Amino acid sequence: MDFSQIFNTGYEVIFSAFTAIITAQIIKCIVFLIIKRKLDVRLFTTTGGMPSSHSAGVMGLSAAVGLIKGFSSIEFAISIGFACIVMYDAAGVRRAAGKQAACLNRIIMDIYKQDLVEAGGKLKELLGHTPMQVFVGATYGVMYAMFVHHLLPQLIR
Repeated sequence: MDFSQIFNTGYEVIFSAFTAIITAQIIKCIVFLIIKRKLDVRLFTTTGGMPSSHSAGVMGLSAAVGLIKGFSSIEFAISIGFACIVMYDAAGVRRAAGKQAACLNRIIMDIYKQDLVEAGGKLKELLGHTPMQVFVGATYGVMYAMFVHHLLPQLIR
């Protein structure tokens, strides 16, 4: 299949979603590098941080569906419903779980006197996103899908 044949198909939707996630993760590493002045490539495979790659992915998917099938289509309604659930989870449930993990880590450190290995290891604290991280990720996902749909076909011809 020629790369130009993916446009206006389900392949474009999948491409928009997954590459929005990957590029958002790259941006997350760059933002960390700029703010902290050190490179941490482990951020590429972690959850949490700015921008939300979950939000970028689901909104990239939804925007691509809307651009191809129409914003009044049933497919777009389903994808935007899915996106809202994922973004709510990222900013709500997963963020609360991260706060609980931070609290539990402090308690465990007090009880086990800094020996987290004995307690089973440190819990992952950076699980969710702030509302701003979700908003920026969602905005990025929409803009990225628009780039893929409108500009990328012209660039590869």
